[in-house]
Amino acid sequence: MSTGKPIPIGSTGTTALDTGSLAGSSSSSVWDRLSTWVSENKALVYTIASVAVVVTGAGVVYYVSDSRKNPQGGAEAEEKKRASKKERRKAKKAETEKPTVSKSSEEPESKKNTATVQSDPSDDLPQVDEAIVEALSEQERKEYATKLKVAGNKAYGDKSYNEAIELYGKAILCKPDPIFYSNRAACYNALGDWDKVVEDTTAAIALDSEYVKALNRRANAYEHLEKYSEALLDYTASCIIDGFRNEQSAQSVERLLKKVAEAKGKVILAGKEKRLPSPTFVTNYLQSFRPKPAPEGLEETAELDENSGFGYLRAGLTAINKRTAEEFDSAARAFDKALEMGGLGDHEAFAYNMRGTFRYLRGENNDALEDLTKSVELNPALTQSFIKRASMHLELGKYFRNAINGPTLMNTGNREAAANDFEQAMEQNKEDPDIYYHRAQLHFILGEFGEAAKDYQKSIDLDRDFIFSHIQLGVTQYKMGSIASSMATFRRCVKNFDKVPDVYNYYGELLLDQQKYQEAIEKFDTAIEMEKQTKPVGMNVLPLINKALALFQWKQDFQEAEKLCQKALIIDPECDIAVATMAQLLLQQGKVTQALKYFERAAELSRTEGEIVNALSYAEATRTQLEVQEKYPQLASRLQGMGGGLGGPAMR
Repeated sequence: MSTGKPIPIGSTGTTALDTGSLAGSSSSSVWDRLSTWVSENKALVYTIASVAVVVTGAGVVYYVSDSRKNPQGGAEAEEKKRASKKERRKAKKAETEKPTVSKSSEEPESKKNTATVQSDPSDDLPQVDEAIVEALSEQERKEYATKLKVAGNKAYGDKSYNEAIELYGKAILCKPDPIFYSNRAACYNALGDWDKVVEDTTAAIALDSEYVKALNRRANAYEHLEKYSEALLDYTASCIIDGFRNEQSAQSVERLLKKVAEAKGKVILAGKEKRLPSPTFVTNYLQSFRPKPAPEGLEETAELDENSGFGYLRAGLTAINKRTAEEFDSAARAFDKALEMGGLGDHEAFAYNMRGTFRYLRGENNDALEDLTKSVELNPALTQSFIKRASMHLELGKYFRNAINGPTLMNTGNREAAANDFEQAMEQNKEDPDIYYHRAQLHFILGEFGEAAKDYQKSIDLDRDFIFSHIQLGVTQYKMGSIASSMATFRRCVKNFDKVPDVYNYYGELLLDQQKYQEAIEKFDTAIEMEKQTKPVGMNVLPLINKALALFQWKQDFQEAEKLCQKALIIDPECDIAVATMAQLLLQQGKVTQALKYFERAAELSRTEGEIVNALSYAEATRTQLEVQEKYPQLASRLQGMGGGLGGPAMR
């Protein structure tokens, strides 16, 4: 599953609703949308509440609910949201103003019930060893322990850590108290002795399983020891106990999820075979460019030697049109062979364009960039190569789109390189509508909706027959809050492109976002029937998934929703969005173990390291919930009480 990758500028027509339309990926927007939702619902997500998804016909999830204006609910809903945030701020402020036992999480602490004991560290400290302690009464042990602890606190404050360690050790001999262990761990923490920190905090937690400070200290030590999974478990348990009121601990969960995912992602990537994504993904990407006839001399009727460079080039084009996984693989091999055979003459630039395209789809970005650069050097008039290279610059320049920290825009230098490619394409042919369509995609992912709308409209003015320019314009209007204009655009699309299933699918999505369930399902059904009629073998499965979500949201019909997702996976087993949706449906029903398998499958389907990291972030969050329930069973009820974990809020 592509989890956080940029959507190539050659985002397919079917990726029109793509929030990140820089890549025809059926997954990038999935994870971008999840990232946004996660950042606003940390407690629910870290305890694995279900994550919301809305599937687009591009195989991409489009988070229409995060538009600037609320299409359903208006000012009242926004006011409630603001009021809720205000109350949370008040509660947080009140929490931070409460008196604390110690000044920082690393300082030794005292129990409230011993605060009345007046002990001066300068007094003669009791001499203790195991034999002496054995002869003391219970009350004497408590008094000795208190004096030794107070002296230990003073030594800690003086940064005499070894002395403090000795004093806390003697206090523990008198009375094995979790605070004494935790305080001694603080000394080891100051000395950087992480194994000892783990040893003492583990002893403290054994005495008090909900000792938050000890959990946080042990998590910090585990992180220094690069035992990220263990650290993640402790921070998660700490967050649940604290009800997610400690922002620092919540941020630690985010950080650890990323670290664990990155570590596992590198291992997966190192052994991962480069291969093409699902047929839905490939088709969507290729369809983002306006269809053109085969180059002269490569027509079906042309007489060519099948074993020549020209023969392989035509074979690749023929295979593409069949739109199945096997044929896409055949096309990729044919383009490789065409360049290997050589003798392509004026078609050499086109061959590099096509090989670069399939290399990009396999995740071989550097090789793809080289091919596209070679293509524009051989034939600058082939503007499509400039457009595709722009997406290469953005993909190579972007930072990880971590599912927890949220989508991060590409760096400025690569954005400028992409913009320069568009300029060069326009110098060659400023009347090429594809340039404006794909440049609009760049504006869209950057949130520059006004500029995106202008470019989509320019693309339409140059060629009114490309349906995806109309669809994407409607989506952009929706994102800008112009709901009436957006709906009008889609009604015109239905009138002028009544035989195109994508129109009904996207229209249905916007209706679904407005909770017009019956109308949305009608549109999805129309799209499904059209897909069956026009592409019975390689049908786009996104309308099936959209219908599944609609039925779930409307009627909480898990059974039918799962059937539709399963049908989608039978048709396209590698459809990442179907995998992601199934995982969410399973989480909603508390089937956490099964959901975990789907998240892991998502990582297997990912193309790039960033995508793998995003998928694994959710897999690790799911795995951590299972571990929390196993090791801290008393916290399971709290998960449910927070609305998270087994039975979180409904997907929307």
